[in-house]
Amino acid sequence: MPEITGIDHVALTVIDLAASITFYEAVLGASVMGTMDDGPFRRAVLALPGPTHLGLTQHDTGSGRPFDPTNPGLDHVGFACASRHELLAWGEHLDALRVRHSDVQDAAYGSALSFSDPDGNALEFFAPAP
Repeated sequence: MPEITGIDHVALTVIDLAASITFYEAVLGASVMGTMDDGPFRRAVLALPGPTHLGLTQHDTGSGRPFDPTNPGLDHVGFACASRHELLAWGEHLDALRVRHSDVQDAAYGSALSFSDPDGNALEFFAPAP
């Protein structure tokens, strides 16, 4: 079997590309590394820390409805963090940006802090259990 080396990117459909770029730049410190505007959609690719990228796509024929994690498909995107302490720092960062989020939720396998982007895409900061 051929080998994969990890996840290169996650691509999300958004309603307003410019608003989503602004959100991810502010929340994650991501930067746009490329754009595409040659089809029935507009896309931006943002660089995240490490080898992973985030694609944001605004389709010309999109429904305009916000994301619903109960439909089949993507449930959420989890961003890796080193520790539960880092999750608390992310909570403070989100508070400063007035981004609503959950409290840190602990489970046997790790801890998570959940929030959503402007389109309701479910996002999470996750730290594995020590």
